[in-house]
Amino acid sequence: MRLSARLLCASALALGLSAAPALAQDARTIREAEQLRDRALDSNVAYDLVSELTTRFGPRLAGSASEQASARWGADKFREMGFDNVAIEQFPLALWTRGEARVEIVGPFAQPLNIVSLGGSIATPAEGIEGEAAIFETYQQLLDQPEGALNGKIAIVLQDTVQAQDGRGYGATSPIRGAGPTEAAKRGAIGYVLRSLGTHDHRFAHTGATRVGEGTIPAFAMSPPDADQLRRIGRLSDEPLRIRLFSTAGFTADSVSQNVIGEVRGSGRDADQVIVIGGHLDSWDLGTGAIDDGAGVAITAAALKLIEDMPRKPRRTIRVVWWGSEEVSQPPPAQGLAGARHYAETRRDQMANHVAISESDFGAGPIYSLALPAGAADTDFRRAAQGVLTPLGVLFDPAPATGGGPDTGPTVALGVPAFRLNQDGTDYFDTHHTADDVLDRIDPEAMTQNVAAWAAFLWLLANSDVDFRATAAATAPSN
Repeated sequence: MRLSARLLCASALALGLSAAPALAQDARTIREAEQLRDRALDSNVAYDLVSELTTRFGPRLAGSASEQASARWGADKFREMGFDNVAIEQFPLALWTRGEARVEIVGPFAQPLNIVSLGGSIATPAEGIEGEAAIFETYQQLLDQPEGALNGKIAIVLQDTVQAQDGRGYGATSPIRGAGPTEAAKRGAIGYVLRSLGTHDHRFAHTGATRVGEGTIPAFAMSPPDADQLRRIGRLSDEPLRIRLFSTAGFTADSVSQNVIGEVRGSGRDADQVIVIGGHLDSWDLGTGAIDDGAGVAITAAALKLIEDMPRKPRRTIRVVWWGSEEVSQPPPAQGLAGARHYAETRRDQMANHVAISESDFGAGPIYSLALPAGAADTDFRRAAQGVLTPLGVLFDPAPATGGGPDTGPTVALGVPAFRLNQDGTDYFDTHHTADDVLDRIDPEAMTQNVAAWAAFLWLLANSDVDFRATAAATAPSN
């Protein structure tokens, strides 16, 4: 059972981890950050937001009417919250539709498998596809096959995803889904099935995006128990298994997605300096997108609302972006992160004024560490942030943040520093991209701890003089 946010705070205070260093020039800001932190622990704005979002709109597949309606709702919410410069920025999108899908063993051991199509996958012919199964325990075993080795076969990869607090197990196996179908096709395969990239043992499958373009083949993910079943059948069978695939998935229409933007405008000489936060509004179509990423858009908006309610404005502008179309791949040349790319490309000439960026896109588990850009560890800002966040159970991670989440990638690539408020994702991939991604999987108290950490940290950053680009340059090795 998770400790409540209040218990985390009380435990840290009992250990004497309460106050930030006495930095005279920042004393007022530190006190206000502590007040924001404590006020957030008594708030339920984030949970109310994600509850309404997932209840009112359900799944929000990129480019769908549901995603578009949720964006209009989001903009109205931003206005109600008092945010400045609220806008919906549209961009074109190819709409992918899941349709129907079936995978079954035929002949000896005949039985259906519990599967879903991978996002961006193509359809089979109307009569389906049947072929001999080429089963690999690991993805590397598939990659080791020469061209032509899988001619006419259906490639199956059974590799498991290792559970980890920081999600690195998913990072290690995600190429199996993203590049696997294309790699199998290069070796002659006519279809592709992988063990879901999940860390649970329930009989439902995880979807997720795969590469789109020429040379791809119909691709599916199966539940972990079905992968185990295939392994057992393979050990019992004296003959190669035969598999039949059927899918009607594909890109069906031209559509639009959109980013929803609002901000709390800074005051004084630093108002043009922008801190960007947010999450992605779209979701997969199996669940209601509560942990991925209704939680993230709610956490960041709720944190900014607390700052909007402060008696004084922050010095720097804080902008919240609910990115569209994070999940579904797109036809070449753009493969994914359509909303994030649109945001960065349309502001290419404004990147010098972007002082930092991060998003919340890892569920609603409690935040356990803060990672800052290179060179920021030995700074008064870091020491102040640690003092304010430690009572929440948030430690400092000395490893520099190299990114702030998937949607921050295109902006980070243009030179904007990223920070991370790292969440405990030990059980995140139990439900990620599944029908079980619903509101009931969110712990409201853990969510308030997230809001408290975001609000307090953002207040410190927005009212500081810290220049992450300068700190990184100062510590960079000289040639």
